[in-house]
Amino acid sequence: MGFEQITTEVAERVLTITLNRPERLNAWTATMGRELIEAFDRADGDDEVGAIIVTGAGRGFCAGADLAAGGETFDWRKRAAAGSVPRDNGGQFTLRVFASTKPVIAAINGPAVGVGATMTLPMDVRLAAEEARIGFVFARRGIVPEACSSWFLPRVVGISRAVEWVATGRVFGAQEALEAGLVRSLHPAGELLDAARALAREIVENTAPVSVALARQMMWRMLGAGHPMLAHRADSRGIFHRGQSADAVEGVSSFLEKRPARFTDRVSDGLPDVMPGWSEPEFE
Repeated sequence: MGFEQITTEVAERVLTITLNRPERLNAWTATMGRELIEAFDRADGDDEVGAIIVTGAGRGFCAGADLAAGGETFDWRKRAAAGSVPRDNGGQFTLRVFASTKPVIAAINGPAVGVGATMTLPMDVRLAAEEARIGFVFARRGIVPEACSSWFLPRVVGISRAVEWVATGRVFGAQEALEAGLVRSLHPAGELLDAARALAREIVENTAPVSVALARQMMWRMLGAGHPMLAHRADSRGIFHRGQSADAVEGVSSFLEKRPARFTDRVSDGLPDVMPGWSEPEFE
């Protein structure tokens, strides 16, 4: 089944998801959000996908929410069931990225504003074009940050920088994003995707997919842990389960034999529960 507002391509075990509304600078819509979630669902079930890149078509990454509805853009009363608050679909997407079993790389090829910036925060690595511009502009539109960014952004860049960017709502350049640690590296526009793909290939060609999936989940979940003992418990369970695996035998054997490893365990067969009792809170 095809998509309307994104495209997907798998090559060398890397899935590239491209936001595909270039005539609108890839502005976010509810349709785009649903399609992105479906693409991540498919990726988690596909053992031929070892890493994911998200980028934008044309000269923009994502210009934020589509404002075609004018002043009613953010009035969600028509979406609300009686007595309830409707869910922010940007947050539904970032929660899906948070739960991903595949590492995710953002290739920010141009303007990334509003949800175009917040949607990248749960992605594991962000690379940007030298000309990219980024902005958390919500207060300038009379709203507040969304897509769970009040949780993610301070953890990525620290509370002081996060509040500064949100309180001013200013759009800033890629160099400032690099200095703050929001992005990992800057690249000429024509070289950005190649750099993202090189990083993705380094992952898929050298590491055990089940180990990467577990490690990714452990680290993201531990950002909210109250004591390192919780990490010690998860680490111990992880080593216990993975130490018995065919991948662990292959990892050591290939190292001793000085040859590339051939990992055979599959993410689709399920991951060991290294954090018993952990569950995603309900939306209330």
